[in-house]
Formats: sequence, C-alpha cells, structure tokens
Amino acid sequence: MATTYAALLRGINVGGSRKVPMAELRALMEGLGHDAVRTHLQSGQAVFTTGSSRPEGRDAGEEAGENAIEDALAAELADAVERRFGFAVDVIVRDHAYLRAIVDDCPFPAAESEPQQLHVTYFSTAVDAGRFADVDRAAHLPEEFRLGDRALYLYAPNGLGRSKLAERLAGPRTTRGLIATTRNWNTVVKLMELTRD
Repeated sequence: MATTYAALLRGINVGGSRKVPMAELRALMEGLGHDAVRTHLQSGQAVFTTGSSRPEGRDAGEEAGENAIEDALAAELADAVERRFGFAVDVIVRDHAYLRAIVDDCPFPAAESEPQQLHVTYFSTAVDAGRFADVDRAAHLPEEFRLGDRALYLYAPNGLGRSKLAERLAGPRTTRGLIATTRNWNTVVKLMELTRD
C-alpha cells in the first residue's frame, strides 16, 4: 500500500549556493522508484508516494515501525542527492499523519499569528527537554518555544531573521547530533495538505 511522505532537505538553494534545481530533484526521486513526486517552493520540500516499506538493501529485521521507514527513505535520498550534485544534504522524511499532528498540536495560536511569526524546527529524532535547560526563556520574551514530537515550535513576533531566541536554539549545544531544519507556518500547513491521501 502506497504512503505519502514529505522530504525536507536542509540548506539548499540558499544564497546562491548548494543548488538543487527542483526539476532535477523530482527526476532523481522518480529514479528512486517514488511516484507522484511534487516539489514546493525552491527551498527544499518534496512530496512523494511510495509503496516500498524499506529501500533496497534494508533488511526487514532492521525495521522498527514507521520511524525506521522514514529514516531509511531519508538516508536513501540524501545518498542520491550527494551522488548527483556532489555535496551532502541532510534530509528528514515524515508521513502525513505526523505532519497533521504537528499542525494539530501547535501550542501557539496559529490562527492569530502571521506566518513569519510561527515556525517549526523538525528534528531527525526525539529531543529531551534537558537539551534546552540552559536557555534563558525569560530573557527572550516575547519570543517563546515549546517542544513537540521530534519538533520545536518557535513563536518569534518580529520574524525569524531578527530572532535572538532562534539563533540561540540553533546553536551547537542544542542541535549537536541532530538533523534540524526549520519551516515557517505556511509551509508547515502546506506540507500537511500536500501529503493528504
């Protein structure tokens, strides 16, 4: 049975470097055997369906649920992008149910916020609150953050580019050992919609 996923590629087509044309990305993903491949914007989002529960070379005994499938699909795409374009790109893959839950579980009033004020950072794995224990939340108000399922919600009323809290949260002490990639609320909602079966 086919499942629809979103692939989030980190740090491509930003500032004129690490270029991955979307038409070439779609062709690359189709070459991996994925169907209904679509891209959203130029900043590294692709939606695809696949009936494969494990990419070639994976043993069924290594799989442990949907997270393992997503991780395997992400690794497969990252390898293919590096071979095709000559540079490493971090990739996170998530299915519609996860993306729907991210929207539904938002701890901030999304309907009352501008899209540039609300962001989600997707993590490659679950994160412990202790990782952020030394972030002085009061010093960054009115900016706020909350943790979710392999994600962090950030409310930055003046936008991400001016956010001191975003800068602090993206530091090596909080992201060490993780793939982390951030999207604004419009993109968060759009990926949920695009992956809907």
